[in-house]
Amino acid sequence: MPIILPHILQPDGLAHIQQRLKAAEWQDGRATAGDQAAQVKRNQQLAHDEPLAVELRALVLRGLDAQPLFLSAALPKRIYPPRFNRYAGQANAFGRHVDGAVRYAPVSRERVRTDLSCTVFLSAPASYDGGELVIHGAGTAPQAIKLPAGSAVLYPGTSVHEVTPVTRGERLAAFFWIESLVRLQEQRRLLFEMDMALMQLRNDSGESAAAVALTGCYHNLLRLWADT
Repeated sequence: MPIILPHILQPDGLAHIQQRLKAAEWQDGRATAGDQAAQVKRNQQLAHDEPLAVELRALVLRGLDAQPLFLSAALPKRIYPPRFNRYAGQANAFGRHVDGAVRYAPVSRERVRTDLSCTVFLSAPASYDGGELVIHGAGTAPQAIKLPAGSAVLYPGTSVHEVTPVTRGERLAAFFWIESLVRLQEQRRLLFEMDMALMQLRNDSGESAAAVALTGCYHNLLRLWADT
């Protein structure tokens, strides 16, 4: 189930990232793709150790830290450092693929299990045609996602997904993966739904006895399922 994260980046930070990416030196995105993905990947990326990438990923991570919805939905244990890509011209699409199960993070030298994938949209939707992120679910209709600049989508790393061809303009985005404290998708979904219901209960009734009791249930389930 994709989860939309609005306004990961505030206008000033977003404008700074957009401006800095105008001067970026892009490389062929297939350089970091596995054998299957390389056959359908046609985009450009910033090199992982490029100083510009290091600067801009810090802004993305800062935005995530300030987004309670991200923390509730992902329950992050490790985050693969965000990377940046561009779709335009001939390098304009990424066919159906599944992300690799484990990624090696060069900076921390840790291996990150890709429980969740995340895309942060950096270009205004009206500035380009195409470029939808399409997520294919087992037994469900594909979901095409194209968000306002500065917003993000979080979705299971097990999903088959693609980026449709950009036929006008350019699509800039940040992308990364999360290893969650809770490995199983269904358990994360239940915890997220309980957390959202608790927030609504508090808004309606304050810190009632029911809210306190259900908060205890939430944390006991997290204690049972979390791998720290």
